[in-house]
Amino acid sequence: MKLYINPNIRKGHINAEIYGHFSEHLGRGIYEGIYVGEDSDIPNTNGIRNDVVEALKEINVPVLRWPGGCFADEYHWKDGIGPRENRKKMINTHWGGVVEDNSFGTHEFMELCSQLGCKAYINGNLGSGTVQEMSEWIEYMTFDGVSPMAELRRKNGRKEPWNVDYFAVGNENWGCGGNMLPEQYAMEFRRYQTYIRNYNHARPIAKIACGANVDDYEWTRKVLETAYKHSPYEFHGFMDGLSLHYYVHPEGWLIKGSATDFDEKAWYKTMSKALYMDKLIRNHSAIMDEYDPDKRIGMVVDEWGTWFNVEPGTNPGFLYQQSTMRDALVAGITLNIFNKHCDRVKMANLAQMVNVLQAVIHTDKEKMMVTPTYHVFRMYKKHQDAELIESSLSGVEMIGLEDEHMVPNLFESVSMSKDGRIQVTLNNLSVTDSYNVEAVVVDGKVKSVTGTILTNDMRAYNTFDNPNNVCSKEFDGYKITDNGVSINIPACSVLHLELEI
Repeated sequence: MKLYINPNIRKGHINAEIYGHFSEHLGRGIYEGIYVGEDSDIPNTNGIRNDVVEALKEINVPVLRWPGGCFADEYHWKDGIGPRENRKKMINTHWGGVVEDNSFGTHEFMELCSQLGCKAYINGNLGSGTVQEMSEWIEYMTFDGVSPMAELRRKNGRKEPWNVDYFAVGNENWGCGGNMLPEQYAMEFRRYQTYIRNYNHARPIAKIACGANVDDYEWTRKVLETAYKHSPYEFHGFMDGLSLHYYVHPEGWLIKGSATDFDEKAWYKTMSKALYMDKLIRNHSAIMDEYDPDKRIGMVVDEWGTWFNVEPGTNPGFLYQQSTMRDALVAGITLNIFNKHCDRVKMANLAQMVNVLQAVIHTDKEKMMVTPTYHVFRMYKKHQDAELIESSLSGVEMIGLEDEHMVPNLFESVSMSKDGRIQVTLNNLSVTDSYNVEAVVVDGKVKSVTGTILTNDMRAYNTFDNPNNVCSKEFDGYKITDNGVSINIPACSVLHLELEI
């Protein structure tokens, strides 16, 4: 097989935000996973776990979405400000029926973003909230003048306003966010977005509209059609992004299947469903192109990842699942797809960051470990803010055990980072076979290569007793040639190569 790389043809800019993350008030994602409080014996800075922050900084988290998810449309932000002992307690009706004490609110989230050095993506409450509530939240966070909300922020200990980079008007409003029709949501979006004021014109807030669930193409069309009907606004500043949600679960939405106990048939089903993301992006993009041919509206895949049955013995509403090499391949495939569609996909947020669904970190009280998915994000981080360059694979074989779930054996994306080096990420979807690949660089001579590989048995995962069972390692299975580099990629693996030309 051959991998052709043409660094002369630039195909788009890969926004760093494509490598974003998501933390919802769900299970142990926020509490214990990220926030333990200042009085905890677990080392922390202003209540936020030091070990988790350090691990996340290593993968260059560019943006973090909060507070939901479904939780966002029952969240009232004023419940989460002021002295913690006075904050309202509530039942988290979406996730586990547990008490939410609101000890992690706006100030704590902004502190987390500050410690990570990442952008803030906040999801506003459209489903059960009001225009006034959303408008006042923006004022509280971003206004530096004289106003009731700015004064309230100062009273609560924050003199300077924060930067809010992205703000979503609702979440899954076709479902848990109000069971709306697309035309109904679009009319509400028109109204609510009007009051998301840009108090800092040097750094305007990007407004994200609720997009489709999986392949609901009618939602995409009707939202765009209705939102812009008789609108005096240009695209930019009215709707900056349209979301898309898609989860991979090989056995169906209700059954989902085990995260760790699966066979090769389930493996290839999972790979097939991960690759379906490419079709979803193409089809939704085609509709968006009709209304927005200049691609001013970014596609924002702000919930994606695997969703399996919860680990036995855990609260079903906490969505805690183990992460194996299968999850790593889903991450590698999906991030390669996002790279290839960087002309339209401007942000994505893995669901979720800690202890929930396809998490990159797991914690158990004072213990912490990283998952195989974490290693993929660390390997791919040099794609952030790089330029997508032309690449293609020839001689690809279709593999699998069922006709409807055949998949290509290899999948790739290639970029050029700011330092002029070529970043290659290559996935081997076969659980049994390694492959020899000749990477040919057009008009270039490879001077040096560095490589990192993540590979193991398809069901392999890390535990607190064996946290390095699945971890990335230096890769030396290559040879520099006259035309590029020769590679032998092991079965069931994610590979990153950096080429100096």
